[in-house]
Amino acid sequence: MTFGFAPPPHVSLPVSAESAARLGRMLVPAEWASAGIPLLRNPREVVAELHERHRPGSSTAIVAVLDAQDRVTASASFTELAAVPDGWEFRNALLAHLRRVIPHDLRLRAPVRTAVLLYCREGEPRWTETDGAWMWGLRDACTLHGLRCGAYITLTPERWQVLGEGRGGRRPRAPAADLPVPEPRRADTGRTDTVRTEARRMTAARPEAPLSGANAAVLQNRPLPRRAGGAPEAHRHTAAR
Repeated sequence: MTFGFAPPPHVSLPVSAESAARLGRMLVPAEWASAGIPLLRNPREVVAELHERHRPGSSTAIVAVLDAQDRVTASASFTELAAVPDGWEFRNALLAHLRRVIPHDLRLRAPVRTAVLLYCREGEPRWTETDGAWMWGLRDACTLHGLRCGAYITLTPERWQVLGEGRGGRRPRAPAADLPVPEPRRADTGRTDTVRTEARRMTAARPEAPLSGANAAVLQNRPLPRRAGGAPEAHRHTAAR
């Protein structure tokens, strides 16, 4: 049996160099707010458009590039399942997808386009260490791609939230076309289909009655045959009646 003693509250546990470096690659809300991130003109429209384009699930990141009027010019989505959030890994993933969807602006003196990040996750909309790692990764990826670092938005099951700004709203809903359509009742439909099928089968199997000479002549617009008395056959039948 092994006994252990908890360290006093004032004694800090040793932190490995790797863990310390990882913690240094994340931004807290105060650092993000002081970074001069430009405000979105209409974050609700941006969130709705990105949600409609990519339909994100849990742990899905959407990086989008906006023009000077905050219109989405390019976007990419991917799933990042990191056991331990690390801003360096997030930066590499964001940079790889940015290079696939849009050329860099490193030759410009000042950035003219802005990159924003929408991250869909579970839990509460408040800041987490994973959010801090995404913030660090977005800022670094924008610097390496010649873009201006834009807003970081979290999308939880209940709402979306622009971290560092305090703006948020309800989660966008999927369009009606994507909702499941209930199956029609089959109690009467199956019986009706069976009756119709049986009627078609019986109609196809019943041979048509052969036409008599007079009926065939009328259908073909030919004169009726005359008999010895000189009157047409149809008139003779009428007179006999």
